[in-house]
Amino acid sequence: MLIKGLTAALVAATLVAPVAIAGPVDVNTADAKTLARELDGIGMAKAEAIVSYREKNGPFKSADDLVKVKGLGKKLVDQNKSNLKFEGGKSGS
Repeated sequence: MLIKGLTAALVAATLVAPVAIAGPVDVNTADAKTLARELDGIGMAKAEAIVSYREKNGPFKSADDLVKVKGLGKKLVDQNKSNLKFEGGKSGS
């Protein structure tokens, strides 16, 4: 009986998805879907604008560069600053 209970508990534990704490998002490599999912206040339209801007103008060097994307203001960028990284550039500033 104890084995059956332990087995049931083990099965239940593996079925419950662990809570994953996402790390910073690299805005120079992430696709629009990832940006929309991981960043606060960023939906698909703004995420696609970020990707489009990046493709036309090259990689972002800092969070300040994101303000250049139409639809992204300083307040929204600041809200996400701690969750942004810039491969090959400065992180968050």
